[in-house]
Amino acid sequence: MVDTTLIRKVLVANRGEIAVRIIRACRELGGIHTVAVYSEADREALHVRYADEAYNIGRPAPRESYLSIEKLLDVARRSGADAVHPGYGFLSERAEFAQAVIDAGLTWIGPSPDAITKMGDKLAAREIMQKAGVPVVPGTPPGLNNGALRHEADKIGYPLMVKAAAGGGGKGMRIVRDPDQLVAALASAHREAEAAFGDGTIYLEKLLEGARHIEFQVLADEHGNTIHLGERECSIQRRHQKLFEESPSPFMDDDLRAKMGTAAVSAAQAVNYVNAGTIEFLVTPEKEFYFLEMNTRLQVEHPVTEIVTGIDLVKEQIRIARGRRMGPVDGVTVSGWAVECRINAEDPYNNFLPSVGEVTVHIAPTGPGIRLDSGIYAGYEVTPYYDSMLAKLIAWGETRGEALLRMRRALSEYKIMGLKTNLPFHQKLIDSTRFLAGRYDTQFVDGFMDMQGDTSSAEIDRVEAAAILATLVEHEQRQRALQFASTNGPNRDMSSWKRSARRW
Repeated sequence: MVDTTLIRKVLVANRGEIAVRIIRACRELGGIHTVAVYSEADREALHVRYADEAYNIGRPAPRESYLSIEKLLDVARRSGADAVHPGYGFLSERAEFAQAVIDAGLTWIGPSPDAITKMGDKLAAREIMQKAGVPVVPGTPPGLNNGALRHEADKIGYPLMVKAAAGGGGKGMRIVRDPDQLVAALASAHREAEAAFGDGTIYLEKLLEGARHIEFQVLADEHGNTIHLGERECSIQRRHQKLFEESPSPFMDDDLRAKMGTAAVSAAQAVNYVNAGTIEFLVTPEKEFYFLEMNTRLQVEHPVTEIVTGIDLVKEQIRIARGRRMGPVDGVTVSGWAVECRINAEDPYNNFLPSVGEVTVHIAPTGPGIRLDSGIYAGYEVTPYYDSMLAKLIAWGETRGEALLRMRRALSEYKIMGLKTNLPFHQKLIDSTRFLAGRYDTQFVDGFMDMQGDTSSAEIDRVEAAAILATLVEHEQRQRALQFASTNGPNRDMSSWKRSARRW
């Protein structure tokens, strides 16, 4: 492909720290202007202030703003954007959005709609991987009803996982350790998957006890180049949500890394993948690995790969979307160690209940080897409408020990006041001798990181549901009062100068 695709203005179809991250990459490439979108709840958000232009796209609920393909394309048309970057979450892995962008004559900064479709359905992805010779976790074929699933469960053996075919983030996922639990797990997983993704299809997989969650970053261009950029260890999770990542993994050796890297490249090539993506694996204590899924987008944890390789993944995404040959074709060198803590608005002492309110104090850690990807500032209002992640704190060192010591120092410096955060969780994690020794798996948080006492899980679920509901009601009442008093129309667009002048 000839390098003729021009990108002068990018619509960033996202919010928060990832939107800020994309805006910065565009600015560093030179000559690329950025367009932000924001809901009424995000009028004062950092990404709105940083972009060259910003447009209101509706009410706080994602389905009325950030998930509205029609509104996003309307902003692209009005602003004169010629490309769209979806970030992660929201519409980033929706093939219909990618196709709509392409049909509108815009450049989609991501993989093809066909690749998104193939890898977005976990059952279809399993079949593709099997044909490509990539190991997959033992499980059921697609299209089985509940009766057949119960029959197959006995063949697979317990414990096992009930999983949704569509989506991710732990939705529609259940662990079943006993046959008596299966019927209820199938029913609840089906309901949750239908509600979250509009697709209630589920399947079964063998639960790999003691497994680690290790993923490989892949990069591919339209000139036939497909490479991997090493691995990320993502086993520190709670309810299948990642909390801490590092690169490289303390579990890996050179032989296993070579085998998994080759499998990751084969997986990407099997769907003619172009742009940045991630192949996720489960790895047993015996170092047997199995394909888990492919994320056809930029990952939250991409900074650890950027730091150890020196490669800016967002810039590479844009270069590849332009039709150019990616930069690191001749090989990737990994230098040192990087670790990342996801800083969430959650109370770790109260079952990680979401926390909302105004950030009254925000003192960011700095110093050698420290990077902070953040979407907040003092005076920023955290709302209950979106994911609880506020920032990502990353530390680099020549060794894992140095990186962790720097992270410990940075965590002690980081001050966020006005609401609860999970900073105490990360401080406790860094002080865990078992964690420091690298002896952990995906069950580590549940088994070794209890921060809330002996409250029963049923009582915790009831308290959590009630607290979330109360928080949402209180915030909506506050928003109604603010809207009533506001003189700004719901669709008023602002230049960056006017936006900055309001409160900055």
